[in-house]
Amino acid sequence: MKKLLIFLLVLALVIATPVVVNILQNGLGGPSGRSMGEILGVGASNARIQHIEALSKSEIMQLFYAAKTPSFQNMKGEYRAQLLDKGVLAKASSFFTHNLMGPGEWIGKAFTPASRTEGWGYNIFLTGSGDGESRARLVRMDTYVGPSVYDDRDSFHLVYEKYNLGMLSSMRDEIREINPNLYLGYGYMSWSGGKRNPAPFVLIGPPTKWEGVDAID
Repeated sequence: MKKLLIFLLVLALVIATPVVVNILQNGLGGPSGRSMGEILGVGASNARIQHIEALSKSEIMQLFYAAKTPSFQNMKGEYRAQLLDKGVLAKASSFFTHNLMGPGEWIGKAFTPASRTEGWGYNIFLTGSGDGESRARLVRMDTYVGPSVYDDRDSFHLVYEKYNLGMLSSMRDEIREINPNLYLGYGYMSWSGGKRNPAPFVLIGPPTKWEGVDAID
């Protein structure tokens, strides 16, 4: 019994250590007060994904603090999406997103307002290859603008609980605007550390037209 307890303790430490490190890589102390331009080294209106990719994980969190709350009514259509390869758990996050979240490689998100304050959307996955390549539009979410879990400002929120089961039911995303064609988001799930252990991603515009979620037989 003693050996089993020691084994379980060691296993817990092995699992917990990278999560703790990944959390610490976001930085400590909250918003620094720097502007997007100061963090990026270029004006926000001229920023591209390459400017965000050049930042450290803690700088990306500071960029999120500095970014703008998106206009709810402007968040509509299909956006290209890309994970940011940052932190010790980046590879694990990538594996989950591209292999377990949906039927293929995750490549986008789409949104549509249903009212002045509420809407919904879906994720877009690339399936097949060559002549058989197609896009699957699944993993729905509800959307709204409201208070962030990271600071005292508003974000564009994505909530997956209503439409999904299992691990995906606890998924939440928060999105903020760098410029009208570049958005920074953080996604998290309760079972992997929740809001303290989010994975950063970007959405890239201009958006294409809303196609609608796939019918499920």
